[in-house]
Amino acid sequence: MSRRVFGVSQIAALGIIGDPVAHSLSPAMHNAALQALAINQHYARWHTLAAELPARVQSLRTAGVLGANVTLPHKVAIAPLLDRTVAIAQELGAVNTIVREIDGSLTGHNTDAPALQASLQAAGIDLASQRAVILGAGGAARAALWALRNAGCQQISLINRTLSSAQALVLPHEQALVATDSHVADCLANASLLINVTSLGWKDTDPAPLDLGLLHAKLMVYDTVYRQTPLLKAAAACGAAYSDGLDMLVRQAGLAFSLWFDQPAPLSVMRTAALAALQG
Repeated sequence: MSRRVFGVSQIAALGIIGDPVAHSLSPAMHNAALQALAINQHYARWHTLAAELPARVQSLRTAGVLGANVTLPHKVAIAPLLDRTVAIAQELGAVNTIVREIDGSLTGHNTDAPALQASLQAAGIDLASQRAVILGAGGAARAALWALRNAGCQQISLINRTLSSAQALVLPHEQALVATDSHVADCLANASLLINVTSLGWKDTDPAPLDLGLLHAKLMVYDTVYRQTPLLKAAAACGAAYSDGLDMLVRQAGLAFSLWFDQPAPLSVMRTAALAALQG
């Protein structure tokens, strides 16, 4: 579908849909980008309960609305309420970006998976050569699996607290393990890349997503949580390379921005704004 390109004199509504959204860095990133490019738009927080989701989606069809981001817990539930979803969103079963087309219809996208792939590659990781381990089997695990598979990673293991959830996501040549399995130690010993896609680490009181004693210096540890988690601290302590999820967050926002405005996003501006919001 063709989309309207909004000029600087036009106002379009943008926002993030979720429950909660007060913590979201998206408004800081997108409003900084809009200001940097002199685009007369505003990006807001749209706190939306599950029962309010259909009405919220309907409001996006209003003339002047450009689109929205979607965060937890609505990424899966929102897809059937849209007119269409692109292939990657269908494959992942989740939508994190909505584009209002010029005819008022709504298209669902997913920028999480390509953002993770781009973030890992920007860190200098040759994904095709990695022996990768993913911690978690939620929606973010689907994005991580897509990123690794799309880059040609041939050896992938998925570790989760519930084995059935992990088994439901892996392909026949991939490995699913429950976190308490005795083979987890061997799996980590042979791994070169560890990606945490659980939410463990957001709170200081959270338990570690795995036995931190299994980390080693030959690992690259990537935590999608964008703070210095116990997992990342342990990675640093054992001499492993590591990265938090802020770069992925900025890149997924940048991809959404490009979908709305048909131009490259100012990633450096968005990254600076995200860091400032975190520190503030």
